[in-house]
Amino acid sequence: MDVSSIINGYDQKKLTVGVLGGHSALDVSHGAKKHGFKTLCVARKGREKTYDSYYRTKGQGPRAKGCIDDTILVDTFEDMLQKKTVEKLQKMNTIFVHNRYFWVYFPDFKKVEEEFAVPIFGSRHLLKLEERDQPYNQNHLLRDAGIRTPKMYKTPKDIDLGRMVIVKAREAQRKYERGFFLATATDFDDRVNAHIKSGMISPDAMDDATIEEFIVGAPVNFNFFYSPLTGELELLGTDTRRQTNLDGFLRMTAEDQMWAKQFMPVKMVETGHIAVTVKESILEKAFDLGEKFVAQCKKLPKKLDPTGKGIIGPFALQGAVVTEDGKEDIVIFDVSFRIPGSPGTFATPYTRYLFGEAMSVGERIGMELKAAVGEGRLGEVVT
Repeated sequence: MDVSSIINGYDQKKLTVGVLGGHSALDVSHGAKKHGFKTLCVARKGREKTYDSYYRTKGQGPRAKGCIDDTILVDTFEDMLQKKTVEKLQKMNTIFVHNRYFWVYFPDFKKVEEEFAVPIFGSRHLLKLEERDQPYNQNHLLRDAGIRTPKMYKTPKDIDLGRMVIVKAREAQRKYERGFFLATATDFDDRVNAHIKSGMISPDAMDDATIEEFIVGAPVNFNFFYSPLTGELELLGTDTRRQTNLDGFLRMTAEDQMWAKQFMPVKMVETGHIAVTVKESILEKAFDLGEKFVAQCKKLPKKLDPTGKGIIGPFALQGAVVTEDGKEDIVIFDVSFRIPGSPGTFATPYTRYLFGEAMSVGERIGMELKAAVGEGRLGEVVT
């Protein structure tokens, strides 16, 4: 697939920014509208009201509101690859902004990499590295970049005695998401069986589960943006997760938590985000990790990144700030090779320090696309 020829056939004065109906669609669409682009959302039938009604653009002038100009309804998200859908997106000069929510509906990543003939803002070939069942995945990349990660264990027998681990296994119902639970070497099997019995994870979830050292620290997601146009790395914001039903348990007293666990197991299902800030003394450490990550992505072989462009636009290094021997350090245990799911990062001050005003990740994407079109360099920010 030749993305360059598709772009050359576009009217770049009439570009549309396209999104999938979920995850960060509203954030991206709001940012695109702010920078003068038309917006389009591909929504699944039965789940379209958010985009086709509640946030659809309406009115003119000062009474205008909403951020979704057009919608395409599909029976399933897999229909994104249908010829009629792709042709409609191309006809509207669409640049698609992807996210993990988009990719998980295609078990075979090559389907998107090779058959979705619509230019994608960002790194089309790197998303698969988020999946830990890949021969070379995010864990390998982080280690190659010299970024500290939790110790990994291949089997429960490898767990150090006295070491607490976090197990990340496929959920029983939402198989594209992972359930989390804690364990030690001595109670590992009992904990696994209990979570299978409760319906949290599937009976075969341990076939491809990951077992890693449990890091005790302050959870922080560092949301970055790398601009190929300027060659600069930016920190857009920091946030942490809201998780159900863990957050509900944490609102109880310790006595009530123990009582409630008799009737309801603790779950860590991500349901939202909270904006947080970090001390300025930590910022240089965070930027150092981001720079290492960007540099390592540029070194990836052609079989992993045929474009050779490395990371483009937004990405996130998710981890925790720990204190050891009186010093603070950052441990990273997850990577997003695309826009993260938190639209609230603009509530942190880091974009304001850089640009003079706070902006969301979606707004920063809109700014980059506008600059790329204006400079005749759109091909550098899409794959």
